[in-house]
Amino acid sequence: MTFMAWQPLWESLDRRPVPGWFDEAKFGIFIHWGLYSVPAWAPRRRDAAYAGAAYAEWYGWNMNEKAGQTAAFHTQTYGAQCRYADFAPHFRAELFDPARWAELFAASGARYVVLTAKHHDGFCLWPSTHSWNWNSQDIGPHRDLFGELAAAVRAQGLRMGAYYSLLEWYRPLYQAAPEQYALEHMIPQLRELVGQYHPSLLFTDGEWDHDSAVYHSPEFLAWLFNESAVKDEIVVNDRWGKDTRSRHGGYFTTEYGKVDEHGTELAAHRKWEECRSIGYSFGFNRNEDAADYLAADQLLRLLVTTVSRGGNLLLNIGPAADGSIPVVMQERLLTLGRWLGENGAAIYGTRPWRVPSEGDDLFYTVADERVFAICFDCGVGEWRLVQPRPGPHAVIRRLDGAPVEWAPTGDEIHLRSAAPRGLASGPVVFELTGFA
Repeated sequence: MTFMAWQPLWESLDRRPVPGWFDEAKFGIFIHWGLYSVPAWAPRRRDAAYAGAAYAEWYGWNMNEKAGQTAAFHTQTYGAQCRYADFAPHFRAELFDPARWAELFAASGARYVVLTAKHHDGFCLWPSTHSWNWNSQDIGPHRDLFGELAAAVRAQGLRMGAYYSLLEWYRPLYQAAPEQYALEHMIPQLRELVGQYHPSLLFTDGEWDHDSAVYHSPEFLAWLFNESAVKDEIVVNDRWGKDTRSRHGGYFTTEYGKVDEHGTELAAHRKWEECRSIGYSFGFNRNEDAADYLAADQLLRLLVTTVSRGGNLLLNIGPAADGSIPVVMQERLLTLGRWLGENGAAIYGTRPWRVPSEGDDLFYTVADERVFAICFDCGVGEWRLVQPRPGPHAVIRRLDGAPVEWAPTGDEIHLRSAAPRGLASGPVVFELTGFA
């Protein structure tokens, strides 16, 4: 009998620690790419009747809502007879260069990458034997997109993860007999994905229709943690059934800042991760414009705020159907990378300090005996810190190398240094050693 360290019960599985590499990484790239990248359209968030309608990756669902804006766009643009499956031959990925993608992700400062191996439409970006003629090898690009990117990402020293939807809109078995679907299709396909590509992370989604018992999620996770080739390094999230988010699984997830009703104190209970896109839609939305995209300083603030509170940031991009990454997305990632290149010590491998922030513009992290003060209010070149208490051998330096003058003033520390070179330089980071 094989010894199982982790039993197929949540009370056992929940005790498994999240592998340490994930907490140290802090920053990952999410990629939503698939057939929905062909129409690449959704209402802008402020025009959407409900939030999900603004997700372009939901095109295959929203096009069938007869009174919806996506349905109207679809009929006007492609005709009422055009089915979602008709987009498959047009998903060609002719400009997809996995090495260039991976170089961009490495330059962004990300430490891991998560690609949509299968979204809710069921279309797979690898040659799955469980999805004949509904995968990127059999139709469309005629390439193993997931496998190619995984190899390129790992060549850059990054970890590769897979997004996988538990549900499938167009598979009749899912609609008719969800438990049979899980046993005969979902779990065998997940095992195939893990066995073939050895992902370091599994981001499951689409869990809201049924309890985890219907999906047999505990049994799959017990196999994953006890027997799979990635049993020691694999990281999983909390989306394994409608009874699990912010309650069971691996790390907890938020999305566009939205916290599940059971996860109001995420950092106090479990490692967590915020996921959102640079724009609003995860999949590429041609209908979005510059006003829908976060500026570089907003993204830096999101990263710092998340990390200071113990979370990771999984920042999404949506490539076009041809495999090109929109230039505005590339620019945002490269700006993050330039800041992390100078200030990454305040992010990677850190943990929350006893006080995560002072006000809206000053955040703290800590690593070993070093406290990092990350300051966004940079216009004048003077800062005041209230929380740190200097010891007799206290030292303050700026991570980008600029000189710093500082002195205790009452209950505060007064710092004077050169103002940054503009918003693109991001917040100023001070390293404090010798502080209580």
